[in-house]
This record gives sequence, C-alpha cells and structure tokens, in this order.
Amino acid sequence: MLNTIYKINRYILNEIVKYYSQFIGSFLFKINNISYQKGVSFNGLPTIYIQGTVQIGKNFKINNRINANPIGRNHKCLFVVRQNAKLLIGNNVGMSGTTIVCQKKITIKDNVKFGGNVCIYDTDFHSLNSLFRSDSKKDQENTVKKEVTISDNVFIGAHSTILKGVTVGENAIIGACSVVAKDIPSNEIWAGNPAKFIRKIN
Repeated sequence: MLNTIYKINRYILNEIVKYYSQFIGSFLFKINNISYQKGVSFNGLPTIYIQGTVQIGKNFKINNRINANPIGRNHKCLFVVRQNAKLLIGNNVGMSGTTIVCQKKITIKDNVKFGGNVCIYDTDFHSLNSLFRSDSKKDQENTVKKEVTISDNVFIGAHSTILKGVTVGENAIIGACSVVAKDIPSNEIWAGNPAKFIRKIN
C-alpha cells in the first residue's frame, strides 16, 4: 500500500516538474531572444548566458535532470553565446546535460543526438602565448576561435568534447568520452582521446 502511494506521489511530482519546466523554459528562451520552433521539450531548466544569436528548429528536446538521463556526472545543460556569436540548432535535436560555449559560430544540423554531458567549444578560451595570458585584454584579443559544425544524423557519445574548428560529417558516430580535435568524415566511427578512426559505417 505504501509502495503504491509512493509511486503515485512520485508520478504526480514528475508531472508537476515537467509542466513547470515547460512553462518556465519557454519563458526563459523568450526573454533571452532565443528563436525556436514548435515541439521544444524541456525536462528541467537549462542555464543560459546569451549575448549573441540563438536559433533552434522543431522538436528540440533538452534534458536537465538526473532522472532524465541517469548515467553519472550529470548537470544541467549550459549554453553560453557571446556577443556577435551564433548558435544554430536544427530540427529533431536531443541533448542531456550538454555544455555549449559559442564565441564565434556553432552549427548543429538536423537529427543530431548527444549523449549525456557532451561539451562543444569553438574557442581555446585563452591565448596559447603565455605573455598574452598575463594580460586579460590581450589574452582575449589573441584567443583563437573557429567555427564548429555538427552535420545531419550525427550521434555523439556521452562525456565527449568537440573542440574549435571541427566539422563532424553526416551520419558519423563519436564514441563515449572522446576528445575531437580534427574533422571527422561522414559515415565513420571515431573514438578515443584524441579521437581516432575506428571503422566505416555500412
């Protein structure tokens, strides 16, 4: 009897959280001038810092709760889009605990799936020259930024990191915990740190 009551209460609580997430999440996107189409689904609320442009397509699914993707090392999705930068997300994209830091341009095309806690950076964050790093202004002025593109139908495994300047080709798969520092061709599986070619996809 107590077990049944617990399950009912848990179900009711989850439904309340979903409704709250959807309402507040949509409001959060609107007040931050995030353009999005129909079918955006929030499970928990992301953390966002938006100064640039964000455009999101249809049926975007975003998980920000541990029980939405219980794989460990979970956190909310985090979107940081700096001034004059662009984050473009296509249709039918799903992510859980994903971190995106965009200082130039990041494009995620249609039908892309992210495993839990994937990170995408289009910047080095700091200059590679130690003399510049001692001066915050020179550091930022000399930090390398390069566009990132994730093509259609890509799957990126949990805890992977995509670094600046990378293009991931159509239908590619990136294994869990990989660090991707160079382009990945279409229809290939890559994995490791640094990510290396594993095999073609038939």
